[in-house]
Amino acid sequence: MEGQDNGVAEQIKHDLQSLLSCEDRDFLIRNNGDQVKIDSLKGKKVGLYFSASWCGPCQRFTPTLVEIYNELLPKGDFEVVFVSADKDAEEFNGYFSKMTWLAIPFSDSKTRDRLDKLFKVMGIPYLVILDEDGKVMTGDGVAFIREYGVDAYPFTQERIKEIKDEEEKAKREQPLKFLLASRSRDFVISANGNKVPISELEGNTIGLYFAESSYRKCVKFTSKLIEVYDKLKANGEKFEVVMIPLDNKEESFKEGFEKLPWLSLPFNDKSCVKLARYFKIPTIPALAIIGPDGKTLQSDVVEAIEDHGTETYPFTPEKFSELEEKDKAKRDAQTLESILVSGDLNFVIGKDGLKVPISDLVGKNILLSFSAHWCPPCRAFLPKLVETYHQIKAKDDAFEVIFISSDRDQTSFEEYFSQMPWLALPFGDERKDYLDRIFKVRGIPTLVAIGPTGQTVTTEARGLVMCHGADAYPFTEARLKEIEAKEEEMAKGWPKKVKHELHEHELELIRRRSYACDGCKEGGTIWSFYCKECDFDLHPKCALEENKATKGDSEDASEEGATTKEGRVCDGDVCHKA
Repeated sequence: MEGQDNGVAEQIKHDLQSLLSCEDRDFLIRNNGDQVKIDSLKGKKVGLYFSASWCGPCQRFTPTLVEIYNELLPKGDFEVVFVSADKDAEEFNGYFSKMTWLAIPFSDSKTRDRLDKLFKVMGIPYLVILDEDGKVMTGDGVAFIREYGVDAYPFTQERIKEIKDEEEKAKREQPLKFLLASRSRDFVISANGNKVPISELEGNTIGLYFAESSYRKCVKFTSKLIEVYDKLKANGEKFEVVMIPLDNKEESFKEGFEKLPWLSLPFNDKSCVKLARYFKIPTIPALAIIGPDGKTLQSDVVEAIEDHGTETYPFTPEKFSELEEKDKAKRDAQTLESILVSGDLNFVIGKDGLKVPISDLVGKNILLSFSAHWCPPCRAFLPKLVETYHQIKAKDDAFEVIFISSDRDQTSFEEYFSQMPWLALPFGDERKDYLDRIFKVRGIPTLVAIGPTGQTVTTEARGLVMCHGADAYPFTEARLKEIEAKEEEMAKGWPKKVKHELHEHELELIRRRSYACDGCKEGGTIWSFYCKECDFDLHPKCALEENKATKGDSEDASEEGATTKEGRVCDGDVCHKA
């Protein structure tokens, strides 16, 4: 955790002189070597910034803190002191050169260690902020700045509550200016550089388009959105799009934006990140819809526009209910031809490019295999699928697999397809995007089972093949119930929990799709005696081996944390000491 419970440290007023000095030093340093007397900090709020050059999360956070510090500098009542966790002076100097504030000299390791212990610093980056009297206002400085930036100043709990109350009120009322304006900007921009007042957009239905100009998926959706935008505008609809650019490079943003017919926030505007957080955007492209009254109608309509185009307008709940009914009717009427035939594209290919008409596959059980050669999990899954394919074909010839490639070039496609005994869509076939959408393929490998009527049986066939192989065929609910009954019969008489000499904790009998046994080191499926706390598995045959396992009650124990050779662990946005 970044914010720590500082206990006694939060209850007392720290004297900065004794807190930051040592016996032979009454000054702090700047990155140019200048010395600054500690008593010059009297009457200021002081942030103690625990950080290090080796820490990835610190490297990402430091530029943000520099920006905030520079914005607050004119106030004259806030200072930051770097407390380094670097391993040597060279690393310290290189890292400190990027900072515009003060630091404890690297040579004074005793003071740095003392501050670490006093404020119970368990992870970095960590920013504890003291008020003018030396009392701790918060140990959550990193979180406050990441979340609210300069608005968090003066970093008190009261200020954060005030911000949250303001946000809650704004969410209820949600004026357009709350979403799009900032303290220094009340406009958006057009492709020709003109500033368009946000007030001119009020009363329109607004699409907030989160995108990155050069990202392949965004490029593809942008062309579809332009088509929809132009048609709605031609019909006289009060609809506008405001791009929320998430580009890393201004040149890329400008190059992409100059070709677009809509508006945008400026490049690198702070509101871009704020809005991505506000609408909880997990991936791009995303298109949030704001109604004429300023209220959010839909958090993301990308899929809806891809499927229905202008029919999605005006994006109301009633319209989306209507579209859902339409989609349901389409799913109910689904046939193999309806999902695999598009105009003249009415075939798949076999080896040597042989064209196989879709009509030849009607009435069969089909697996659609979404995969790619560049994908390690796909390559790891392929042998299992090949084995399963041959086993199923041996007992039922009315079965086929069709490879839906996500490969990046024809050569990779052909090399990968050569390892497969089944059929495929041609490389680059336009039907792939449609299949991705209707089956909501979020990652690969994905295996979709289609029944003899052309209806979808399951989109989770990969897990069934991994766990049950050919026994899962034809992947129906009825077949899965048969397998489940068989598995329950297998486990009859086994204890629900055991103790085993190979592991300190009690092991619980659970279903596991696949695992590696920590006893014999062989793979396992279906049942495992498992310790969730330690992610420890034993095959039933290993766990129940005579004289090795006994029934027992749970015992309280704690797992010792693993440490790296460097004695620290980086997890997400925090590096922890071991």
